Amino acid sequence: MATVLVTGGSGFIGSYCIIQLLEAGHTVRTTVRNLARKPEVQAMLEKGGAKGLERLSFFAADLMGDAGWAEAVTGCDYVLHVASPFPMTQPKDENDLIVPAREGALRALRAARDAGVKRVVMTSSFAAIGYGLKQDHVVDETSWTDSNAPGIGAYVKSKTIAERAAWDFFKAEGGSMELAVVNPVGVLGPVLGPDFSTSILLVERLLQGAIPMAPRASFGLVDVRDVADLHIRAMTDLKANGERFLAMTGESMSIFEVGKVLRANLGAAAAKVPTREAPNWMIRMMAMFSPEAKALLPQLGRRMNANHEKAERLLGWTPRTPEESILATAKSLIDQGIVKA
Repeated sequence: MATVLVTGGSGFIGSYCIIQLLEAGHTVRTTVRNLARKPEVQAMLEKGGAKGLERLSFFAADLMGDAGWAEAVTGCDYVLHVASPFPMTQPKDENDLIVPAREGALRALRAARDAGVKRVVMTSSFAAIGYGLKQDHVVDETSWTDSNAPGIGAYVKSKTIAERAAWDFFKAEGGSMELAVVNPVGVLGPVLGPDFSTSILLVERLLQGAIPMAPRASFGLVDVRDVADLHIRAMTDLKANGERFLAMTGESMSIFEVGKVLRANLGAAAAKVPTREAPNWMIRMMAMFSPEAKALLPQLGRRMNANHEKAERLLGWTPRTPEESILATAKSLIDQGIVKA
């Protein structure tokens, strides 16, 4: 068994990585910005069924400071660098996202190199793969987002720039340390606490009736449990070194199609889910005063054309269906009282 550092253990993906690493028998360390969050994180992990919490230790470390990193990583065999800023709304200054994402990635990589870590698995995003490209472009792990394309937001830029910086670091090291990158699409799955993905916020709002008409936007989906599994496969499989892995299951789904899954399976709990789609002109008008609507503009009327079989072919990854993830998300939101049934 190995000793593994998971950065950002309070986050949605990070918490599931910890749960699965502990279940596999590894010794796990995790970073949080403030150790006062330790009881909260432990409670989330227990809610997720974590076993072996006596093999988990916490370290204070921030993406924007060197303090704590060397202590956290010394003696580790692997690092899963999951921590990265992910706001619900776009910042006024894009550098508020870009700088922490890039500098945090490089800080984690430098600390791992200095500690003699064998491999780092970095959580990037589909945001670094599939934006700013032509409609008919088939995206896969060889694709890179054009961060200079019109309408590209701060979050997409931050993930693209941070991942490119990580690969540049890896190449400059000349093989002294291994690197693999996981690029998830929209991440769903059972909620453990208040820190969850923006994709889950979409399901929450659909159930709450906060989206009267569904925008004609489509996204890829993947379950957080499968994203964590892919991180661990990329950590240990020899074939993963130097590779990117697009974490996606099935075909992309529109917001309206997500709503149809909810309505077909949840009965009265899905009574507020929209039954109509909004015309594109309506969303464009809303975008003039709504940052959330503005963020949808690059996706309006587009269907993701993605080849995402690499992780299945190289690593034997077998993800859940989108429908299973959608329903697991919705049921956890209802069970925890986040959404009133």
